[in-house]
Amino acid sequence: MPTSPSEPTRPPEAVGSFDLAVVGAGPAGLAAAVTAADLGLRCVLLDGADRPGGQYYRHPAPGLGARRPDRLHHRWPVYAGLAARLSAHPRADFRGGHQVWALERTADGFAVHITRGPRPEDRTTLRAGAVLLATGAYERQLPFPGWTLPGVVTAGGAQAMLKAGLVLPGRRIVVAGSGPLLLAAASSLVAAGADVPAVVEASDYLGYARRPGVLAAVPAKLVEGAGHGGALLRHRVRLRPRSAVVEVHGSDRVTAVTVARLDADWRPLPGTERRIACDALAVGHGLLPQIDLATELGADTLAGPDGGVALRVDARLRTSVPGLWSAGETNGVGGADLALVEGELAAHAVAGVLPGRALLRRRSRLREFAALMSAAHRPGPGWTGWLRPDTDVCRCEEVPVARIREAVEELGAGDPRTVKLLTRAGMGWCQGRMCGPAVACLSGAAAPGADRRPMACPVPLSQLAAGSAGVAGVADSAGPVGSAE
Repeated sequence: MPTSPSEPTRPPEAVGSFDLAVVGAGPAGLAAAVTAADLGLRCVLLDGADRPGGQYYRHPAPGLGARRPDRLHHRWPVYAGLAARLSAHPRADFRGGHQVWALERTADGFAVHITRGPRPEDRTTLRAGAVLLATGAYERQLPFPGWTLPGVVTAGGAQAMLKAGLVLPGRRIVVAGSGPLLLAAASSLVAAGADVPAVVEASDYLGYARRPGVLAAVPAKLVEGAGHGGALLRHRVRLRPRSAVVEVHGSDRVTAVTVARLDADWRPLPGTERRIACDALAVGHGLLPQIDLATELGADTLAGPDGGVALRVDARLRTSVPGLWSAGETNGVGGADLALVEGELAAHAVAGVLPGRALLRRRSRLREFAALMSAAHRPGPGWTGWLRPDTDVCRCEEVPVARIREAVEELGAGDPRTVKLLTRAGMGWCQGRMCGPAVACLSGAAAPGADRRPMACPVPLSQLAAGSAGVAGVADSAGPVGSAE
């Protein structure tokens, strides 16, 4: 620390040297870390949460005294086994509460920049010969009138409240949007005692029937879907396909929603509106890969079947950036089973060890199913038909539809970045993660663009001031890393 205001603060020292740094401790990251350690690599697993598991295996807060957290999760024994291996492995180091805000390439690998809190000394830098991104995904939100009312949460947010806080967002909860997360969220909510009058799905599930061979190759997915469907049937939850919540009602809190039928392009059909009383709405339209750490390094991306942007990887899960691998949702959303497989495969690639053919075949089957699932739930272009001029698109900056359309139609904005500069849409706390897809659509962008930002999470100015243009103390080798050729 400086002894006077005029004395410069020393940049943080690089702490620790590893063969592999895995960013994200969800299913993909856990599988990658323990597999890499088993294959002889010194590995560090980094996550912003205090305990491993990610969003999928989110833990109840310790003070709640939950005696059976496994009852809130699907396939909990898989997580328990991986966590036990991680804690016991001498070559695997888990560091919870470590938020990676940037990656920087060095002569012998990467500098991994981390923040652990608000103080200047909470910034650290790790050295790693290779980096594996397993940062997962975040929910896609499409705005509609009333979506800023208290009581409206994301579908994943409702599950997070239940898993982490053992609470429900309401007592009578409508679940809406599109994608398989809706069925999982609804079945979890009814099992916890909530009344779910309807699951409102904008697609119709017929897209799955286009490739029956892909479905037949993953029978466990059919069993899982049937399990969710059976739970909803037992609790008399009505499934409303090809429908959407087009408006939320209430003043201080949600009191009801209006549901309308949709055409094939997701345009609301006049005269089909139905009102459903409720005190909460859990809504989401699938997931989008969290890839900003890689895109800031210039990693190649591709557009997925659902319109989202994922990292482009080769058969060994290598990105276009040398030494940077990717596993799980960052390669395109496909669920926990696929993430586990890709984490294990990526670890083999980093270590230069050929995996078994069975693992490769399983990854191929699950990746094909993921593409089918994404295409079946891709948002239709007509969803903008449920917007009104005063509907907020950017919640953080309170930018309504009218201002975005003004930027496009009157001021000549033809891309999301220009719309952002003219309206501030996407400049708030979430940095466009909530409104980004909607702003891109309203701006008339022909194809989605990859997010690029120099920092993947908020970093205090005091920590940036404590750094330097380069990275201190990373000249030493991070140790040998097996060739993945």
